[in-house]
Amino acid sequence: MARAMFEYTKTVLHKVSFDVTLFCKEVKKALQRLLPYEIEELKLYIFSLIRQNPELNQCLIYLNP
Repeated sequence: MARAMFEYTKTVLHKVSFDVTLFCKEVKKALQRLLPYEIEELKLYIFSLIRQNPELNQCLIYLNP
């Protein structure tokens, strides 16, 4: 079940990647819901999205403890 949440999170992040504010909001929610190893995978996914949309780099403040 947890893996389904991870895949759903990736889908949501991809869909809201057009809006920096929504993207950051969804990143914060994902960090609260996912397991630690899923967060590490999510970071890699977010970095790939940031390469495509550099304006999304504002959400990096949530990824660094």
